[in-house]
Amino acid sequence: MPSRAGADTPGGVVLPVASPSAHRADTAGMVALPGGEFLMGNAHGDGYPADGEGPVRRVRLDPFHLDARAVDNDRFAAFVAATGYRTEAERLGWSYVFAGFLPAALRRRSQRVERTPWWCAVEGAVWDHPEGPDSGLADRGDHPVVHVSWNDASAYCEWAGKRLPTEAEWEYAARGGLIGARYPWGDDLDPDGEYRCNIWRGSFPAKNTAADGYRGTAPVDAFAPNGFGLYNMTGNVWEWCADWWARGHDADPVADPRGPATGDAKLIRGGSYMCHDSYCFRYRVSARSANTPDSSSAHTGFRCAVSTFAAS
Repeated sequence: MPSRAGADTPGGVVLPVASPSAHRADTAGMVALPGGEFLMGNAHGDGYPADGEGPVRRVRLDPFHLDARAVDNDRFAAFVAATGYRTEAERLGWSYVFAGFLPAALRRRSQRVERTPWWCAVEGAVWDHPEGPDSGLADRGDHPVVHVSWNDASAYCEWAGKRLPTEAEWEYAARGGLIGARYPWGDDLDPDGEYRCNIWRGSFPAKNTAADGYRGTAPVDAFAPNGFGLYNMTGNVWEWCADWWARGHDADPVADPRGPATGDAKLIRGGSYMCHDSYCFRYRVSARSANTPDSSSAHTGFRCAVSTFAAS
């Protein structure tokens, strides 16, 4: 996961512009989830030990609403038009893009990430120019907005009168009512040969066959929804959660866990179109990762939640 931590930042650290006053949440396009008790964590033993997916534990959640789809470019454009908000990538001047998506000249002059050299720090890569200054959003209005940091996602949520989901809410929602399943639809990645998510198909990072129909992002309602009516809860783009990262879970409360009070990185869930089982087998509902709140990339977005008692 490419991070701004330790990266050169032109002009120093820039804090997000305060978002406008929130209005009461409109729950159109959201799914009302009843909450209750569910089993959270990895029941298959196929995760990465350092990620802290276990142990499996019982968690109880209050009812809440969750966006059926990730926030797309059209919705984010409406937010920007209404508020004049500028993302951290815009103010810092760059964000991370997969090298294979870049024109040769831009790829050559962009700094690579040492440990993951398929990522380039691209000047001018922002939410409406996702592959750099000469790219745009033609035919991608219904694709998830990317190059948004946790801070940017939080600003959007505040404007909309919503919030980011907690990690527990996200996993409960992604499971779609299934108990202990690996994916939102069951344990088989491609049941009966049917593609159910947008991930890297082929050999990573050299060749993506795009057998599932997409090399980069897919529309936010691509593929069949899960049992709760939620789309793309695995693959496509990572999604920011409210919680600070913590590896262990033994101290989590049974009811509505919200992670530690402070930290250095925020949780992301769901995996992305960059995930492949040889490198990043994190497109499972229990899989977890994290990034610093100011980081952004071409494969990270978000969806919003609302506490049911606060919904209009």
